[in-house]
Amino acid sequence: MSRSTPASEPDEPETASGLETFRAGFGEVAGYLNYGSVGPLAASAVLEAARWNDVLASATPGTLGAVDGQDERMRTAVGTLTGFRADQVVAQPNTSQGLMHAMFGLSGTVLLSRLEYPTLPLAAERAAEHRHLLTPRWLETRRGHVTAESVREQLDDTVTAVAVSLVDYRTGYVCDLEAVREVIGDRLLIVDAIQGFGVVDAPYAVADVVASGGQKWMRAGWGTGFLALSDRAVERLEPVFSGVTGTDEAWPFSATPAPSRSSRAYSITRPDPLAAARFAASLEDTVAVGTATVHAAIAELTAEVIELADEFGVAVVSSRDEHERAGIVVLEPEESVLDTLWTSLENHGVTATMRAGAVRLSVHAGTSRQTLDQLRGALLSFATAASY
Repeated sequence: MSRSTPASEPDEPETASGLETFRAGFGEVAGYLNYGSVGPLAASAVLEAARWNDVLASATPGTLGAVDGQDERMRTAVGTLTGFRADQVVAQPNTSQGLMHAMFGLSGTVLLSRLEYPTLPLAAERAAEHRHLLTPRWLETRRGHVTAESVREQLDDTVTAVAVSLVDYRTGYVCDLEAVREVIGDRLLIVDAIQGFGVVDAPYAVADVVASGGQKWMRAGWGTGFLALSDRAVERLEPVFSGVTGTDEAWPFSATPAPSRSSRAYSITRPDPLAAARFAASLEDTVAVGTATVHAAIAELTAEVIELADEFGVAVVSSRDEHERAGIVVLEPEESVLDTLWTSLENHGVTATMRAGAVRLSVHAGTSRQTLDQLRGALLSFATAASY
C-alpha cells in the first residue's frame, strides 16, 4: 500500500484562536444536537455555494476551468485528512454509492455485522445476489460493537475482507481500526466513515477502502462524499460500475475503453463541482484546526452531556470511555417515559433523534453554551414530569 504520510494536523500545536475560528463557522439555531443525522451547513460551505453558483450563472470566459478544478481541490483535502494520495480518492455523491462500488467489486467472503447501518449489509447482500462472487458472513457482536476480539474469533482463511463502521450510528461506539487491521492481516479492510469523519482522529491509513459523505459532521450538505482506495484495493477490486470518467482514455473514444486501474475507475460520470467546492471548504476548515483539536473539544462537550443525564437520572447506554466514543450520547429512559423525554426536548428547542426506544444526542465542537442550557432545561422538565 503506497500512501503519503498522514497530515491531518498542523506542524505546530493549534491555538485556542484556531478552534474559535472553527467554531465561528457554526450558524445553526441553539438547541441543535443532531449532527449524527445531518449537519447544518458550515459558513464556509454556504459562501462556497454562493460563490460558485454566481460563477456558473455568469459563465464568463475562463471561469468554467476554475469550476472543473474543484474536484481536485476536494480530493487533495481528503488526502490531507486521511493520508491517502489525492489520486487514490474519487468523488462520490454519498457514502452509500462508494460502499456499493466496493461490495460489488469484491469476491470471496466479507465479514461484517448485520447491525451496521443498512448501507453495508444491503450492499453486501445485493452484490451476493447479483454477482454470485461474494458471500456475506454475519459477525456476532455484543450490542453491535465490532471489536478486534470478535473479528478474531470468527475469522478464517475464506474471509477476504472485513467491513466496519468507524462509528456505530446507534451507540456512538468508535471501532479500533488499528486493532482490527492487526487481526485481519492483509485482507481488505473496508470502512464506512460517515459517523466519524472529521471528528474522530482515526488512523485511516490502515484501511484499504474508506467511504464517507460530507453532510453530517463535515457540514458540507448533501451530494458530497468520497471513496478512497489503497493500491492493494485497486488491485483486488473489480470496477463493476465504471462510466465515461472511469477510464484513462480521453473522450471521444476510438473504441470502448477499459476501466482505469486506479481509483478513478469508480467514477460513473463527471462529479458535481459545486458539491466538491462546498465539501472542500469544510474539509479545509478541519485541516486548518486539526482533527485532534476538534475531537478534544467534542470530548469535553460530550462529557458535559453525560454529566447532565446523570444529574437528572436518565440512563446513558452509549460508552462513557472517551476512547470509545465520538460525539454521540445515547439516552435510554424507561419505555413508559420515553415520550415524556422527547416532548421535553421538543418543548425546549432541542433537536435530536429518537429511534428504537432511545434518544441520540450528537454534540459537535461548535455546540454552544446556550444549547447545553436548553438541554439542561429539557432534562429538568423531564425529571419533574417523570417523578409524578
